[in-house]
Amino acid sequence: MAGVSVIFDTDIFIWLERGNAKAAVVVEQATERFISLQTYLELLQCAQDRTQHDCTKQFLKDFAFRVLPLSENIGHRAAVYVEEYALSHGLRAGDALIAATATENNMILCTSNAKHFKPVKDLKLKAFRP
Repeated sequence: MAGVSVIFDTDIFIWLERGNAKAAVVVEQATERFISLQTYLELLQCAQDRTQHDCTKQFLKDFAFRVLPLSENIGHRAAVYVEEYALSHGLRAGDALIAATATENNMILCTSNAKHFKPVKDLKLKAFRP
């Protein structure tokens, strides 16, 4: 992953919080670090209090993560993914937004939940194994 711009799925942050050294290496190796707005919202939603909110935001700032905004194209692509894969593969709206953000920005998505994203054929996927 060295020398590559990567968009990280929410689950990578869970591994980081648990102290997983492999997750830390994957994040450190990325030249540019991105998350979708969906991931940002999920991270803040999981915070138990204002202190955790602030810690999350500071972590993202310290490691130069950039939040990629939603766009009309991302919304359209996510809708297509849900139409195509929700019934057959159980793709959820949040994962569809993350996949669409990665695809629209031509980035590799790093996730430990590769099975969630596997059906999305035009997505560049880097499976993380903790």
